[in-house]
Parts: sequence; structure tokens; C-alpha cells
Amino acid sequence: MKRKEYYAVIALLFAVFVFIMNGGDLFKKPLGSQDDFALYMDKVRENITTDEWEQAVSNNEKLSRAWKRIVPRIQFSVEKDEINAINVSLARLKGTIANRDPKPSLVELCEIREHWDNLNR
Repeated sequence: MKRKEYYAVIALLFAVFVFIMNGGDLFKKPLGSQDDFALYMDKVRENITTDEWEQAVSNNEKLSRAWKRIVPRIQFSVEKDEINAINVSLARLKGTIANRDPKPSLVELCEIREHWDNLNR
């Protein structure tokens, strides 16, 4: 009987690890309004296109905070290069928003969106 329990525990652990390693799409979904990364990307885009720069700064901060909440959940199931690419693009976006330059800001947002959509693929 102990032998069956041993193999059952091993199989359960293996199943949990496989779920964690392949659960990036599930783990990147928002758990609340604080970590809705896609929503804040859309808000920042809207703020930039309507020249609401103060609101863009505020929503960009919320976007960065949402990203920092998501990274611990997805770090085992996505490539580190994708996480780093989003980090770099967020830093560039912060600079372009501070400079109030809409064209590079929209380019950075498109790059962030592309990386976001391709996480865990």
C-alpha cells in the first residue's frame, strides 16, 4: 500500500509542476482591478491619443504596478527574455510620456502589447 501512495504523491507533484510551467496564459489574467495590465495599456493609449498627459502619467504608473504584481505569478511559465523586454519597454514608455512625445509613446505601447500577447507562446 505504501508503494501506491508513494507513486500517487510523485504523480501529483509532477502534475502540479506541469500545470505551473504551462499556466502562463491563466496566470497573466487579472485577479482584480489592481493588476489588469491590458486595461491600463488601453487607458494609457487613450490618454496619449487625446493629449491627456497628466492622466497618462498616472495610468502609466498603474500599468507598471500591475506588471509588478503579475511578474511573480508568471515568472516560471514564461521566458525571462519576454519579461525583460516588457520591463525595458515600460521604462522607455515612462520616458516618452515624461517627454510628452506621442509617436514614440505609441510605438512603445505597441511593442508592450506584442510582448504581452505573445507571453507563453
